[in-house]
Amino acid sequence: MACGASLVLLGLRGRAGFRGWRQPWPVWALGFGGIFAYHALYFFALKAAPAAEASLIAYLWPLLIVLLAARAGGEPLRGRQLTGALLGLAGTAFIMQQRASSQVGAMPVAGYLAAFGCALVWSGYSVLNRRFSSVPSSLIGGICGLVALAGLLCHLMFESPVQPDLKQWLAILSLGLGPVGLAFFAWDHATKHGNLATLGALSYLAPLISTLLLIVIGQSPASVWLLVPALLIIAGAVLATSGARSAQG
Repeated sequence: MACGASLVLLGLRGRAGFRGWRQPWPVWALGFGGIFAYHALYFFALKAAPAAEASLIAYLWPLLIVLLAARAGGEPLRGRQLTGALLGLAGTAFIMQQRASSQVGAMPVAGYLAAFGCALVWSGYSVLNRRFSSVPSSLIGGICGLVALAGLLCHLMFESPVQPDLKQWLAILSLGLGPVGLAFFAWDHATKHGNLATLGALSYLAPLISTLLLIVIGQSPASVWLLVPALLIIAGAVLATSGARSAQG
């Protein structure tokens, strides 16, 4: 969907609209490898391990971004950013624990390893993407197109074919044109031009917001226990951003 929308918007400008796609192969390789590998590992992890546990392990990537940004991104690691990321991780762990089922079985090592691979891939991609800050984010449309084709091939080769119904197609279109598609463009721009450590800490707001949305639409019960992770995540975000503001000042 993101690729299709990009083709339409860039096509309105003629050939000039696609000049941003003329990039050396390492730029394409990083974008394709990061986005495709992350999602492939994540979907496998959700199948091979309990969703709550796999999601929590995969959500180590914001903390890894905070740590990697100081070493590979050339940005100083401040105590407030690290503390903010740790508070966010604690809040996310609390949310995932509330979602976890009580079923006990053999330890799904393969699923856990895939989930940890997600965290490594996405954090590494996000930090390395900074090296291509001069590349326009419009390239993400082309990369998403390649990822979609690769995903389709993997689906046909390794999974049973699925035919979505009309409601599911509408959901896919809405997500692709809306939050999911826009998220790739926004994240590309943010990792190229924003403070990576602060971005990592702020990313822990995502599971909190998703949980609140589930409550609003009636898909998850409201609980006073949600206040605990909410306070942890919000406190972490405040700490991380206040550190960035003081540094800029």
